[in-house]
Amino acid sequence: MILKPARLMIAAAAAALFLIAAAPQASAVEVVRVISPGGIEAWLVEENGIPILSLKAIFKDGAVLDPPGREGRAYMASGLLDEGAGAYDSQEFQGRLEDLAIHLSFDAGFDSFSASLKTLTENLDEAFEMLRLGLTEPRFDAEPVGRIRSQILVQLARSAENPDRLAARAWFDNAFPDHPYGRPVMGTEETLKALTADDMRRFVAEQLTRDRLVIGVVGDITPARLAALLDSTFGALPATGIARDTPYATPQAKGRTIIIERDIPQSIVLFGHAGLKRDDADFYAASVMNYILGGSGFTARLTDEIRVKRGLAYGVYSYLSPMDYAALFMGRVATENGSVAESLDIIRAEFARMRDDGVSEQELIDAKTYMTGSYPLRLDSNGKIANLLVGIQLEDLGIDYIDRRNGYIEAVTLEDISRVARRLLRPEDLEVVVVGKPVNLEATN
Repeated sequence: MILKPARLMIAAAAAALFLIAAAPQASAVEVVRVISPGGIEAWLVEENGIPILSLKAIFKDGAVLDPPGREGRAYMASGLLDEGAGAYDSQEFQGRLEDLAIHLSFDAGFDSFSASLKTLTENLDEAFEMLRLGLTEPRFDAEPVGRIRSQILVQLARSAENPDRLAARAWFDNAFPDHPYGRPVMGTEETLKALTADDMRRFVAEQLTRDRLVIGVVGDITPARLAALLDSTFGALPATGIARDTPYATPQAKGRTIIIERDIPQSIVLFGHAGLKRDDADFYAASVMNYILGGSGFTARLTDEIRVKRGLAYGVYSYLSPMDYAALFMGRVATENGSVAESLDIIRAEFARMRDDGVSEQELIDAKTYMTGSYPLRLDSNGKIANLLVGIQLEDLGIDYIDRRNGYIEAVTLEDISRVARRLLRPEDLEVVVVGKPVNLEATN
């Protein structure tokens, strides 16, 4: 998301309002499928206790569809849809949002373009109308186009000195050399300067279409009223747009070590290889396995070996990252330059130990207890529930997934983890990017 001064003020005002919103308890979450007269679908959790509503709308595909030479198109558009629309110029649009305490924002990633809306119930009609204008009648006036472009160029310049951003960019560049995932979501200085208002208009026409749209709503609204607002807000969007023809890719993780030298005392290390798709039968077993290996903070094996026993790093972790067109298993550690080589040796050793020996019964019990017990924390605000609703739809998990999810975790066995660890963990293939000045470590790229 491109943060702007007006948006920061709105966000601060909205935060004061929405912090008081009590989300439904996990056991009480009832998801209703709402289909408008015009055929637009949304999933709704009705919560009438406090007069507040949160909406999340996602359009499938984002920066992966940026044309070559126009990288950054989706990201730049995300900063412009609330910078003037319909009869409102940029200042008037932002002023109306602020006056009504409406939080409206847009964001772009590789796989999606999203809209987030939070409002008091008394301003529902106005809030949905501002969302409609942003999606269907954006102005792309010269002043905001130039200003947002300049802000992104500043972000790019800062990213060039940010070790985490450098590591991520280099990792994806090398893992996906001939795929859209190998191109930067924010674009480059060259491509951003080439983008025009007409490029933004083409983006809206090609990608903000009803066939790509997924909506989640939580708050003080009835299904009948939501159905009417769905048509008035999203009904004017094009029915279809540009074809979805992005190929599925396997990351080119070949055990290389890439070093980007920077004169900093602590190196940032990003590592990973291929993972599992979200619909893979082993995904839940892999999730539990990863929790034990590197996903559980202080109780994870990687943390125990690298931080607790040896004091080599403050934090180290791993995570599953199933993207739309690739599946990744990733991790990160930050450590002093003199400790990078040893930390990587330990990470590879722990991958191998998990692959060869599996986990103990107590580790499995503890992992299940935490993963099932902490799940309600994902449901402790209307915004989080709205995000979860669109995620469940995008992954086609079923409208009762919230009720079923913990059962999938409870069903994981020691044998399941041993099988998925042997299948997934390949320490010799870990693609490693180091940003810093590591000692006794040589690049193999």
